[in-house]
Formats: sequence, structure tokens, C-alpha cells
Amino acid sequence: MDEQTNATKAKGGYARAEALSPEERKRIAREAALARWDENIPKAEYGSSDRPLRIGDWEIPCYVLNDGRRVLVQRGMMDVLDMKQGTAGRGDGDRLAKFTATKAINPFVSDKLAEVIKNPIVFHIPKGGKAYGYEATILADLCDSVLEARKSGKLHYQQEHIAIRCEMLVRAFAKVGIVALVDEVTGYQEIRHREALQALLDKYLRKEFAAWAKRFPNEFYEQIFRLRQWNWQGRSKNPPQVVAKYTTDIVYARLAPGIVKELEARNPKDDKGNRKAKHHQWLTEDIGHPALERHLYAVIGLMRIADSWDGFKRLLDRAYPKRGDTLQLNLFNDLQTT
Repeated sequence: MDEQTNATKAKGGYARAEALSPEERKRIAREAALARWDENIPKAEYGSSDRPLRIGDWEIPCYVLNDGRRVLVQRGMMDVLDMKQGTAGRGDGDRLAKFTATKAINPFVSDKLAEVIKNPIVFHIPKGGKAYGYEATILADLCDSVLEARKSGKLHYQQEHIAIRCEMLVRAFAKVGIVALVDEVTGYQEIRHREALQALLDKYLRKEFAAWAKRFPNEFYEQIFRLRQWNWQGRSKNPPQVVAKYTTDIVYARLAPGIVKELEARNPKDDKGNRKAKHHQWLTEDIGHPALERHLYAVIGLMRIADSWDGFKRLLDRAYPKRGDTLQLNLFNDLQTT
């Protein structure tokens, strides 16, 4: 009886299948394939969006998958690297993949790393849905590639802000890593507070970010654009190269006697016209930076009341004439800044 029933059901199934249109058959087959694929997607067993990895002022959602892999969510990685968001999780269309394929970075990216970045891990998150990510060590590997590109002088100036982030991350990871190793060897990891390493990472990153603190307010550049009658599109767009010359003339040449000559000697341009550091990084915290800050806000005040570039320059020359080379103030750090 059971055999007869099964045979009847089979015949009924074949009959229904024959009655389907080609489009309906394709749809059913596609849904079945997707269901089988979905079953093979790894699941996040530990972690939640409420407990991200905090790096400075940024957060990267992170998880441990059921196969043991530690992953960082793709968009969080792009945020901490100061990259503009692209189309996440789309293979070659992903922003990270495009970045590693650029002429400056590609020679320093291994084939394995490039392949991993092109094919992010797809996984289920605890609250439902899917996410795209990379094994956590990929962030350190990518930072190494960027810093190698900068060391070789191949980095494009528009990628320098990413290299700055990479340098800060590598330093902080190294410091936290050695602490974690000591804790493991001594057994202290069993009793330390669960947030201890996170707090340590946050401390180190804040120290690194402080070292790279922005010294020039956005308004300084906004006023230059206004007075030159240029279209201001924010600091995300690199200003014309002439703005660097304006900065030297408006700020450094009037800050102290002999300062421009000394800065050029300590912080020269390389063969590609790039400098190893920002000029202000050579200034001391106790004298140089306070003097720079006072001068900048005084200059911005003159800019605000000026109606034209020429008018501003006349006010500037009257209030803060360029300094000669007869006196050298102690504005510089003795140690080289990188």
C-alpha cells in the first residue's frame, strides 16, 4: 500500500513539474540552490553589534564564528582606515578591493591578501541577517602593505591619510599584543577584567591620535577658498597645491624668525615632492604649538573681516609682517618626528 501511495505521489509530482512554466522551474531551482548555499554559511557564535571593538573614536563590529574564525565587519574596517564607503560585500566592486588594486598599493599586496579582500566572508549574525567581514588579522596585513608602499615612496598623496591611520593601528596593536602575551604566559588573563585589553587599546589609540591631532582648523581653509572665490567642498577634497604655499607665507613665515628655513631643512621634500611629516609635527608642545594656535586664530580673525584676497594680505602684512632670519626661537622638537 505504501509503495502504491509513493508511486502515486511521485506521478503527481512529475505532473505538477511538467505543468510549470520554464520561468517557474528556474525560480524554484534558484531558491533551492540558495537554500543549500545558505545552510553552508558560517554563523557568529560570539559577539554582538552592541559590543564592538572600539578603536579611538571608531567602532568595528566583531564576531567569532562557529568555525573559530575571528572576523571584523567590512564596513567597520573601512571606517577605521578612513576610507570612503563603497559598495560593501560585492567582490571586485568593494572599496577595499579597489584600494588594494591601485598602482601605489598593489605591488605591496600579496596575491593571497588580494584574493581574501576580493572575497569577504559572508556569515549570519546573531540577530538575523548576513554580514560581510574579514578575519581580524587581515586588518594588520593591510596596514603593513600600506606602510610598505609609503616607505618605498610609492604612496599617492591622496592616500596619506590612510597610511596615518595604519601607522597608529600597527603601533597600538603591537603594544596591546605584547601585554596579552604576558598575561597569557603568566596566567593573569584568567583573572583580568574582561574589558582590560579594550581599555588598553583605547588608551594607546587615543595617545596616537593625539600625536596626529589636527592643528589647522577647517575655517582656515574655508576662508582661503572664500577670499580666492573658489568653490569650497569641504576637507574631504584636497585643496589646490598652491594652498601649501599660502600656508607657508601666511603662517610659518610670520610665526618666528628663521622658521621656514629651518622647517625646510628638517622636513625636506622627497623626489616626488612629498614631505615625511607635516610641518607642525616638528613644533614643540610647550612653545611651538601654542604659538601656532595663537597665530592661526589671529589670522582667521583678519580673514573674516577681509572682503578680498588682496585686502586680507594688506591686513596681514600690517599686523604680522614676515620675520627675518636674525633670531631663532626654540620652537622645534630635538627629535625627528615620523
